[in-house]
Amino acid sequence: MSDGTVRLLTPEGVRVEHPEYTLDATPEELRSLYRDMALARRFDAEGVTLQRQGELGLWPSLLGQEAAQVGSVRALRDDDHAFPSYREHAVAMGRGLDPLALMRLFRGVDNGDWDPQEHHFHLYTLVIGSQTLHATGYAMGLAKKGAESAVVAYFGDGATAQGDVSEAFNFAAVYGAPVVFFCQNNQWAISESNERQSRVPLYRRAQGFGFPGVRVDGNDVLATLAVTRRALERARQGEGPTLIEAFTYRMGAHTTSDDPSRYRDAAEVESWRAKDPLLRLERLLRAEGAADDAFFAETEAAGDVLATRVRTAVRALPVPGTDHLFDHVYAESHALVDEERAAFDVYQASFVQEV
Repeated sequence: MSDGTVRLLTPEGVRVEHPEYTLDATPEELRSLYRDMALARRFDAEGVTLQRQGELGLWPSLLGQEAAQVGSVRALRDDDHAFPSYREHAVAMGRGLDPLALMRLFRGVDNGDWDPQEHHFHLYTLVIGSQTLHATGYAMGLAKKGAESAVVAYFGDGATAQGDVSEAFNFAAVYGAPVVFFCQNNQWAISESNERQSRVPLYRRAQGFGFPGVRVDGNDVLATLAVTRRALERARQGEGPTLIEAFTYRMGAHTTSDDPSRYRDAAEVESWRAKDPLLRLERLLRAEGAADDAFFAETEAAGDVLATRVRTAVRALPVPGTDHLFDHVYAESHALVDEERAAFDVYQASFVQEV
C-alpha cells in the first residue's frame, strides 16, 4: 500500500500480493482463522451482556480487533510467550485458556488465577504499558538461557505515551531481546484520538531505538499472521526486537464504563464497520468456495454453545466477598489496615435492611 501498510486481503475479500510478505493458507486454515475470530467475538459479546446484567464489574471489549489478535497468536509457537494487557481475549483463547478464567477476573472472584507457564500466556495487566517491561525482561532471560523461543508483548496505542514502553524499547534494542512489540492501534486511548497522541505513525518509533517497525492492516488476519510470523522468526534467530503496529479500530466502548458517542463521530464508526475483519474473510471464503452456508451456521451454533456455557458458569460463581481486600496488603497485621477494615465493616453494615 502507498502508506506502507502491509495488506494481503482487501475489505472486499480480495487477495492482494505484497513484495515482502506472503501467506499460503489452505482452505482448512482459512476456515479455522474465521472460526477463531467468530468465537472470540461471540464470547466478547457475552462479556458485555453479562456486565450490563450486573454479573461482571467491568468488561473491555475487543470488538473490531479480532483479526489483529487471532492473526498474531496463530504465529506463536507453543514455547513462545505472550504478555497481554487487558483486552486480549482472543489471544487468551488462542493459547488454550478457558475463557471462563477471564470472566472470573472481571467478576472479582480472583485476580487472574491461571498459571502463566501452563499456556505460556501471562496474566492480564491493567497498569498501562508495564507489561512491555515484563516481556522484555523475560525475553532477555530466555536469551541468556539459550532458549530458542520468543516473546510477544501486547499493548494499545495509548500505552506508547507511557515511559515504561520507551524503556522497554531501549532495553530490548540494546540487549537484542527476542521480543515482538505488538501495538494494537485502535485509534482511541479512551477518549484521546490517535492524532493527539503522536505526530508520526507509531511503527516509526522503532527507528529511534534502532530496530525495525512495520505497520500492518490490523483488520486483515492474513497479513497480521504473516507479519507477526516474520517478526518472531527474526527474534528467534537472534536479530532482536520488532515493533508491529496493527492498524485497527475499537468498534465498541473502551470498557463498559465508557460512552464513546461523547467523543467520536458515528460516521467514523460506520466507515470502519465496512472494514470488518470477519466480513472480509467470509467474502474470501465464499469467493474461493472454501466455505458454504453450512459452515457459517455451524460456527454460529458453536458460538451460541460457548456463550451459554460461559453465562451459566458465571452465574454459578460465588459473589465476591470483601474481607479478602484487606488480607494481603501487608505480609503481617498492620494497625492502619485493621482500622480501615473495621470502618469498612461498619459501612457495609449500614446497607443491611431491617425485616
